[in-house]
Amino acid sequence: MTEALYRAFFDEWAERGFAAISLERVASRAGAGKAAIYRRFSSHHDFAKAAVSELGLTIAMPEDHGSLEADVLAFLMRLRAVFRHPLIRRILPDLHAEAARSAPMRDLNTQVALARRERAQIILDRAIQRGELGHSLDRDLALDLLPAPLYWRMVVLGITPTRRHLAAEAAAIVAALKAAAPAG
Repeated sequence: MTEALYRAFFDEWAERGFAAISLERVASRAGAGKAAIYRRFSSHHDFAKAAVSELGLTIAMPEDHGSLEADVLAFLMRLRAVFRHPLIRRILPDLHAEAARSAPMRDLNTQVALARRERAQIILDRAIQRGELGHSLDRDLALDLLPAPLYWRMVVLGITPTRRHLAAEAAAIVAALKAAAPAG
């Protein structure tokens, strides 16, 4: 039942925006009563936090592809798949807008960002261990840089890049990272 409620919550959020979510409609979509929601969650924000924690932070651990550029490309391809999901494509911009207006949503937005950054940190650690990047790397800048061009293209502009474009993006990101923290 909880998973059905989460799915219905995301559908409602994508369709109407967070501010217009009706827990009655969510319950109806899930085939449940409104009491099923309130037994589990005390507010819209608690519901959103639980749903995102359970289902929304599922970017898989990046495998080692042997080089920084290959790892970055694999990360971008995974992130592209996430951004292509029709619900995420509609919810993510709304989450950012709500985060600007609401402290609980800002906390949720931060939770989503930190989960993504933890995954990307693995890529940077491997590159430093391989000697591809220096220890002087500004990790915060690097973690901002990894998803930024893809996010801009897909979420802001609504353009889904080709694999060729992702490869060019990965090469540009790697060049910037190496310039910022040369090995040796």
